[in-house]
Amino acid sequence: MSDPSPWAIEAEGLGKKYRGGWALRDCSFRLPAGHICALVGPNGAGKSTFLGTATRLVEPTTGTLKLFGVPVSDPAVLSRTAFLAQDKPLYPRFTVAETLRLGRELNPRWDQALAERIVRSGSVPLDARVGTLSGGQRTRVAFALAFGKRPELLLLDEPMSDLDPLARHELSGLLLAEAAEHGTTVLMSSHMLSELEVMCDYLLVLAEGRLRTAGRTEELVPAHLLVTGVAEGGDGVPEELRRRHTVIESRVTGRQFSALIRPGGPVGDAWETLAPSMEEVLLAYLRSPEAPGLIADEARVGGPGEAAA
Repeated sequence: MSDPSPWAIEAEGLGKKYRGGWALRDCSFRLPAGHICALVGPNGAGKSTFLGTATRLVEPTTGTLKLFGVPVSDPAVLSRTAFLAQDKPLYPRFTVAETLRLGRELNPRWDQALAERIVRSGSVPLDARVGTLSGGQRTRVAFALAFGKRPELLLLDEPMSDLDPLARHELSGLLLAEAAEHGTTVLMSSHMLSELEVMCDYLLVLAEGRLRTAGRTEELVPAHLLVTGVAEGGDGVPEELRRRHTVIESRVTGRQFSALIRPGGPVGDAWETLAPSMEEVLLAYLRSPEAPGLIADEARVGGPGEAAA
């Protein structure tokens, strides 16, 4: 019997083409198990398409996708994953208790105590009908269903986009605590970049249907620098800086330029440098889809650690 795969997700050449063109193209990466990963990109970048392939709701046109070393088409993956869609489909006429009972009947690894704890911590009455609940309460019930399944991989599509800041903070804490306690791998699509910086330790960035960035935040973010100085001709970035380093994005304000770069060596003292935040790095890649991407070795299919699989 082979050892369990250390990779929660392995995509190789994954693509989906519709009549209007490619929604996802040549997507290849690996996500190690046990991480909370942000799936980031503008609308139409391919995030929902990828999540659709991972949940078997979308049939890929090209490539392969494995979850924990098992092809996504294998029914064995169903019990190991849970998906929480943005619209959080629940039966409005069911009570909360009946909704949790449905989860118990459909999932062999169901954890009733965990599901009830998530619901009760938000003071959601078990006898209330789902259709009468607030948006935050419904989201909490949906989280209870997802975590009660005890998945090894939890897939979330904009799970907290309809919540107020307080509810988002509470449910973000719940997500972190439950994932840490049970070792759950989480892949979460979200536009809340500042919150992702606190919650996530792994990044996947999509733009125009292609993978732009993948890897651990602790590796990807420090690989960049913010550089400012006196603007020169063209786009303002001095030719010496452009020649020695990879410029991801640049801007000119008055006589000063600012640029996010991946250093190819020492930058020197001619310009001021600062360490960027994760949000600044993400925004630069999203605004500049033509810039060279960055895929960490660990995230590459066939990269270091392949033998361990």
